[in-house]
Amino acid sequence: MRTVPTTQRRGPALDIAVVGGGMVGAAAALALSRAGFKTALLEARPPSEWHAQDEVDLRVVGLAPSSIALLDDLGVWTSIRDARACPYAHMHVWDAENGAAIDFDAADEGRDLLGYIVENNLVQWTLWQSLEAAGVQRLCPATVKDFETRSDRVVLELADGESLTVRLLVAADGAGSPLRERAGIAARGRDYGQRAIVAHVHTERAHAHTAWQRFLPTGPLALLPLADGRSSVVWSLPEAEARRIQALDDAAFCNELSIASDFRLGRITAATPRAAFPLKLQLADTYQADRFVLLGDAAHVVHPLAGQGVNLGLRDVAELRDTLVAAREQERDIAGTHVLRRYARRRRSADTLDAYGFDALARIYAWQSLPLVTARGLGVRILDHLVPLKRRIAAHAAGS
Repeated sequence: MRTVPTTQRRGPALDIAVVGGGMVGAAAALALSRAGFKTALLEARPPSEWHAQDEVDLRVVGLAPSSIALLDDLGVWTSIRDARACPYAHMHVWDAENGAAIDFDAADEGRDLLGYIVENNLVQWTLWQSLEAAGVQRLCPATVKDFETRSDRVVLELADGESLTVRLLVAADGAGSPLRERAGIAARGRDYGQRAIVAHVHTERAHAHTAWQRFLPTGPLALLPLADGRSSVVWSLPEAEARRIQALDDAAFCNELSIASDFRLGRITAATPRAAFPLKLQLADTYQADRFVLLGDAAHVVHPLAGQGVNLGLRDVAELRDTLVAAREQERDIAGTHVLRRYARRRRSADTLDAYGFDALARIYAWQSLPLVTARGLGVRILDHLVPLKRRIAAHAAGS
């Protein structure tokens, strides 16, 4: 990236280019366009089409009320909900080492639901299908080869030799973000040395619209309710153990998963083919450079134990949209340093607290010495009876 002055007076035809068409990037492009900004979305390849008759996507997300509110505001939530989404009103979390448990119930928080479990592909495809009608200039396939920042614009050099000029460049191009690197922004964190195994399973007992999570010495195991009655498994394991579990035949996998889940839903009777992905903590040093901001995984990657990764990204989207709208109303440059710094400070502060909070939780549940395990159990039991604190935790997870 180079920053050079410009003497041109006429502004660029487009206000914003969002690079990356995943859930967060597509939501950002849609939100910004609906807010009245001339927006382009650049993506190297289109998402896979979603069809109701297809197998449920292995990657699912627990959408919090804040995310649902944003998607509803964008006009896509009803389609997503009615297509294939599973509401859940309860969450039960328990410790394999000491039996301590904590429960969250939507009714206790004055809500109907805690959230919905939805396929990643369904959310992304629905957003993608809505872009054109909302006025988003959808460029696909398109890859940014480089970009040059000038005093009033950013010039994007595309891999096909074309160029695009915008006021603001938004990077939503994933955890390995090439644009973040070209902007000279470092990202720090740690590799958990774990993989999350994902699959969908049939169980003897119904999931009861409850999200179940058991903390094992090897890492957390989640059973999330699906709309078809099955449960989605997210099983975090050390690398070597994950490879062993991945290599099991279906019968052996179901047996080990039944034991690991404490038979909470009875026996696991069948499972889909499995996939696995590495786990890490990563946080960008800043979310902002000259006429440039980061969103979603390009800005932060968190442990999946709390299921908040996509929710944090969608909160980035809402904050950026609101910040830019406020700047426009004040007749300020939407990509001015002070404007973008406001977005960056707010979101990085919130994301840092969440990311390291999840990291601390993962570390605490990794304790294995008897005194620490006992203390952890006592703390969880006390927390389960501290209703105001539980409500605060639930409200924060909901995005309130």
